[in-house]
Amino acid sequence: MKAKLPLIVALLFIGQASMAQVKLGIKAGTNISKIDGKSFKDEFSYGYLLGASVNFGFGGKLSIQPEFLISQSQNKVSSDFNSIYQNAFSDAQDGKVKLNYLSIPVIVDYKVTKLLSLQAGPQFGILINKDKTALENGTDAFDVGDFSMVAGPSIHLGKLNITGRYGVGLNNINDIDNKDKWKSQSIQLSLGLTL
Repeated sequence: MKAKLPLIVALLFIGQASMAQVKLGIKAGTNISKIDGKSFKDEFSYGYLLGASVNFGFGGKLSIQPEFLISQSQNKVSSDFNSIYQNAFSDAQDGKVKLNYLSIPVIVDYKVTKLLSLQAGPQFGILINKDKTALENGTDAFDVGDFSMVAGPSIHLGKLNITGRYGVGLNNINDIDNKDKWKSQSIQLSLGLTL
């Protein structure tokens, strides 16, 4: 019986998922972000985000919504940046570092009312492009993964969704050394359409 239990649980999960109401969506918006650390200026900069989502509703108020987003993070280095990393970053152009991520949040969506949902969940960002002008030496300065938690409200106006989320990075994305810890923060504002 113990050997059959995982099979029974898997079949129940597949059966429940097959009964789920599935909604596809697309979204676009702005990614207002910064990197905390003495090497960066303590200010938010604007980037973009766009992508798609799949919402699995299980009846009632709860649903799971994985998303696939391309998001840009632009960050300004502080005067400490070159003093800490003088050899690796002497050619940083305009004092800016631009990072592009494939962000994959897995959101738990709780519908408070017909118009309002509260959303929260983990988000994993995979670095897909580095600004080579800022990192002339080709050093892998940024870790390839940025694990964070995101949360915020979503307003539903028919098929139109307006979402705001705050994200805080949980891991150090400095892949050079341990002289300075870098953690991401972001505010994501987006307009989405349920298909």
